Amino acid sequence: MSFMIILVSLALLMIVAYRGFSVILFAPICALIAVAFTDVSLIPPLFNGIFMEKLVGFVKLYFPVFLLGAVFGKLIELSGFSKSIVASVIKIVGRERAILSIVLVCAILTYGGVSLFVVVFAVYPFAAETFRQSDIPKRLIPGTIALGAFTFTMDSLPGSPQIQNIIPTTFFNTNTWAAPWLGVIGAVFILVIGLMYLNWRRLQAAVAGEGYGSGHINEPTEYKAEKLPNAFVALFPLLVVGVMNKILTELIPRYYGEIHSTTLSGSAKPLVTDIHKIGAIWAVEGALLLGILCILLFAFKTVKNQFADGSKAAVSGALLASLNTASEYGFGGIIAAMPGFAVISDALKAIPNPLINESITVTVLAGITGSASGGMSIALAAMSETFIKAANAAHIPMEVLHRVASMASGGMDTLPHNGAVITLLAVTGLTHKTSYKDIFAVTLIKTAAVFVVIAVYYLTGIY
Repeated sequence: MSFMIILVSLALLMIVAYRGFSVILFAPICALIAVAFTDVSLIPPLFNGIFMEKLVGFVKLYFPVFLLGAVFGKLIELSGFSKSIVASVIKIVGRERAILSIVLVCAILTYGGVSLFVVVFAVYPFAAETFRQSDIPKRLIPGTIALGAFTFTMDSLPGSPQIQNIIPTTFFNTNTWAAPWLGVIGAVFILVIGLMYLNWRRLQAAVAGEGYGSGHINEPTEYKAEKLPNAFVALFPLLVVGVMNKILTELIPRYYGEIHSTTLSGSAKPLVTDIHKIGAIWAVEGALLLGILCILLFAFKTVKNQFADGSKAAVSGALLASLNTASEYGFGGIIAAMPGFAVISDALKAIPNPLINESITVTVLAGITGSASGGMSIALAAMSETFIKAANAAHIPMEVLHRVASMASGGMDTLPHNGAVITLLAVTGLTHKTSYKDIFAVTLIKTAAVFVVIAVYYLTGIY
């Protein structure tokens, strides 16, 4: 019965998310329904002592990352840098390779720190233009953008500043560059197989005589030549974020040490900071801040008149995204405290291999919640100690646990109720019926990549 209570709670959260209701509102409701069926008198203490504590703890750690990432992405958009990068990549790769062009553009932007949601809005007009000129069905655009933005640059490539690559650092005392070789191998697998699949779908459509199509909604106006920023200048802030993330990751522990303590005159107790747990987050925040300053340095005249409205939009987006994930984090804390979770935990512990155990746990919860960061947060908050203990017993480095958890979070997270999927389809003017098949195929490729990486580690020992 306790197991069924948890399943009902999880299913209800998945349904309301699929229907488009706010997770911020319904995550605590779904969690407290599980509490009510267990012991109704526990609702107030568990809501205050677990749900809100988890929610606030998540916001405390990660909101600055969400905020700086959103502002950075908005400035990349307002400055015209994103348009310049898109146009340059298309010019180099060629319009006849529209799918590859759009995948590379999405990859450059997301690996440079631009929010996935911003990438969707920024790239779609150019994707539509190149697909139209190449006479490729418009229904393939969502799958193409998903491959470039929602997969290998999000959590596979080492150093990615996306939140899915940052969350594991606080659980495993690692940094965003953990297990670089496994990350690169997984990224190459996803990119190659994903491009093969999308080009196969394009060839199928060509054989059937299907072109771009007509009568589409949300069609952007045709792209017309305009004076864009220099491509190298546009790319520079992204390089700053990537390079400085790596440099700060190395410098911060050297400067502060493993544990930093300071005594302030107005405080009775010293302020103690565990640099192992927070250093990687500081590195990403510092890199994003430098990227923002870089954009302002090169494009201040362009963005100054739009900065007020643009920054407001970025802050609103960051608040919504972080609270959505934090609410799911609180939901996970409640579920982990329920008697039925012990049944799930024991069942998962029955999987003898710690990496397989971790990957299945993370990707299942990411799929149920429809959120990579949310599902991973739930899994690691509840079971990271179990994963660490099993990994230590098997002599598996924490860096490998980090990379597997990060990649697994981006596996089955893109089910139909995923917020990024819903946004992508809305922006492109397409539907689940016409285009979700290709997004789901990319999802399966991404999920398979996790197990490929695990196999490579066991066969070669590299990470």
